Amino acid sequence: MVEAKNFFNLANFPFPDLFSPEEEVWNPLKKLKDFISDHLHPNLADLPLGVLSKTYIIYQGKLFDRGFHLDRSSGSSPRVIFENNLCPEASILYAGSIIMDPNIYIGQGTVVEPGALIMGPTIIGDFTEVRQGAYIRGHVLVGSRCVVGHTTEVKHSILLGDTKAGHFSYIGDSILGKVNLGAGTKLANLKVFSSSVTVTVEGKRYQTGLRKMGAILGDGVETGCNTVTAPGTIVSPNVLAYPNATLRGYYPPSVIVKVKQDQQLIERRDDK
Repeated sequence: MVEAKNFFNLANFPFPDLFSPEEEVWNPLKKLKDFISDHLHPNLADLPLGVLSKTYIIYQGKLFDRGFHLDRSSGSSPRVIFENNLCPEASILYAGSIIMDPNIYIGQGTVVEPGALIMGPTIIGDFTEVRQGAYIRGHVLVGSRCVVGHTTEVKHSILLGDTKAGHFSYIGDSILGKVNLGAGTKLANLKVFSSSVTVTVEGKRYQTGLRKMGAILGDGVETGCNTVTAPGTIVSPNVLAYPNATLRGYYPPSVIVKVKQDQQLIERRDDK
């Protein structure tokens, strides 16, 4: 019931050994720090730390600060032209972005916008956007095609891939699948009382052993603006939370959490 296979499709996740088929879905948080240390191959070691004074690209495993230009003629996403060739796999680190640690890996085709701050150890996958004002605090594993958006903070968390956190979100000690977070979504990770987080799923109580635990959001979860989750919230796939909802405990698959007259109602989703 609480195994990762019931929450995520891990077929395209580049680090499937982080999840064990027999373990509870939150257990990867316990080994995340060691896992990142063992799998991290930094590729920003030659960058000056702090605020970048110029724009760099990463192309074919090397850093360049010249010999390229950025083309926006096709739309909002920049394209790297290097030596007169279009290079969609080149990553861009804009001048004004902030690199605080050499222990960082940036995948292919990823864009780090001005004002984004990244601390290590951190692994960021391919074709991901780290937008202006984003704050990645370290011990973070971000998959491919993700968005870490404006003033979104991420610490000690796993974003498996196609994870969208576009605006004003907090993601702490959490695991997110292919989800979309509405603006202002906050995944609280620390209980008021000084004890480890417990989780109850269909009448069975689990001791997580984690003092800090945010939320587990399965594939297909969508949260409306200003949704808040209590520490240890477990949300199964295809759950939709309306704006201003407060989630706590366990939610089965394919339900809607509505807010009506200051009360929350849970209904089945007919479209899933």
